[in-house]
Amino acid sequence: MTAPTTLPAAFTPFAEPKRLVPGRWIALFATAWLGIWMAQLTPIQLLLPQQISDLLGKTGWTQSVVAFGIISGIAGACALVTYPLTGALSDRTTSRLGRRRPWIIAGTIVFAVSLLILGLQLTLVGVGVFWSLALVDFCMVTAAITATISDQVPVNQRGFVSGWVSAPQAIGTVLGLALVLALSLSLLVGYAVVAAVLVLLVIPFVLLVPDEVLPRVLRAPFTVASLVKGFWISPVRFPDFGWTLLSRILVNLGNALGTTLLLYFLMFGLGRRDTAQVDLLVLTLIYLVFFTASALGFGKLSDRIGQRKVFVYIAAYLQAFAAMLLALVPALPVAMAAAGLLGLGYGCFMAVDQALATQVLPDSHTRGKDLGIMNIATAVPQAVAPLLGAFIVASLGGFQALFISAAIAATVGGLAILPIRSVR
Repeated sequence: MTAPTTLPAAFTPFAEPKRLVPGRWIALFATAWLGIWMAQLTPIQLLLPQQISDLLGKTGWTQSVVAFGIISGIAGACALVTYPLTGALSDRTTSRLGRRRPWIIAGTIVFAVSLLILGLQLTLVGVGVFWSLALVDFCMVTAAITATISDQVPVNQRGFVSGWVSAPQAIGTVLGLALVLALSLSLLVGYAVVAAVLVLLVIPFVLLVPDEVLPRVLRAPFTVASLVKGFWISPVRFPDFGWTLLSRILVNLGNALGTTLLLYFLMFGLGRRDTAQVDLLVLTLIYLVFFTASALGFGKLSDRIGQRKVFVYIAAYLQAFAAMLLALVPALPVAMAAAGLLGLGYGCFMAVDQALATQVLPDSHTRGKDLGIMNIATAVPQAVAPLLGAFIVASLGGFQALFISAAIAATVGGLAILPIRSVR
C-alpha cells in the first residue's frame, strides 16, 4: 500500500496548540509523573546508597559516596545520549498509537523490569549496569511525555501544567521514602514496590490521553548523519535556546549538589548517624510543602502575567541562599529552614523554566528531540553530582565547600537567563 499524498484537513501535530487542556488531562499527566518520580528518586535518595553501602560493608563512608558517584556518573553518560535520541525518534514515529505513546509504554515496562533486577544485584558492577539501564528507560519515558506539553498544551497554560511535572517530584520522593521506611521494606521489596507503582500510575495516561498520529508522508527522512547533526543546536543561530540550556544545567547542578549527598551530610556532617533517615524524611517533607505550593502557584501566576524570566531568576537565587545557609550554619534547625527555601526556589524554577523551555525551541517539527536536549540539563546534573560532590567533600573542604559550590552554580545559572530576548 502506498503512502497517502494528501493530508486530512484536521492534521495538527506540528501546529501550536490553542485549546486549553482540561482538568482530566492534567490529572492523568500529574499521576503519571508521580509514578515516574517515585521510581527514579526513591532509589537515588535511599535504596541505591543503602545497597552500595551494604555491598561495601564497613569500608568507610567516603568509599560509599565515591562508588555511588561513579555509578551515577556512568548512568548520567547514558542519559546524555538517550534523551535526545528518544526525542528525535519519537518525532519521526508513525505508529497507530501516535508519536509519543509507544515510547512511554516501552520505557515504562523496561524501567520497571530494570528496577526489579537491580534489587537482586550482589555486585557493584551489576548495580551499575542495571541502574544505568533503569535511567535509560527513565529518560525514554520522560523525553516522550515531556514532548506532550509542546504537542498539546497552549503557551498560556504551560506554566501551570509544567507545575504538575514538578509537584509530583517532591510528592513522589516523600511517598517513596515514607513507604520504604514506614514498612521497613527490604531493598528487593522496595525496588519492587516502586516498579509496580510506576506501571500502575503511568498506564492511565497512556490509555486515556490521545496522541495524534503522524502520517508517513510527513515523516522526516532518517539517516544516522542527520540524526547526529540534529543533536547540535547552534547557540549563535538560536541564542535563547542556548542560554536557557546553560541556565538549566547550572541551576540543576546547584540543586543536585545541595541535595544528593544530604543523607551523608546528616550522618557525617552533623553527626546524626542514628537519626539520619528520619531527619532526611523530615527535611523532605518540609521541602515537599514549599516545592509543591511554589510549583503550582508560581507556574499559574507566570501564565497569568505572561512573564517567565523574573521567576526563573529569583528562583535560582533562593536556591543559592539556601545552600549558603547550610554552608555557614551547619545545624539541623538551619537545614530545616534551608529545605523550605530550597523547595520554594526549585519548585518555582522547575515549573516556570519548563514552560520557558517550550517557548525557545528552534523548530515545531523537532519538539521531542529539542526538549530531549533540554532534559539532559535536568538528568545529567543529578547523575554527576554524587561523584562531583564526593570529590569536593573529600578534597576541597568537606560539606561546607560542597554547599558553597552549589550556591555558585545556582547564582551563575540565574545570571544566564538574563540575555534571553524572545520570552519576557
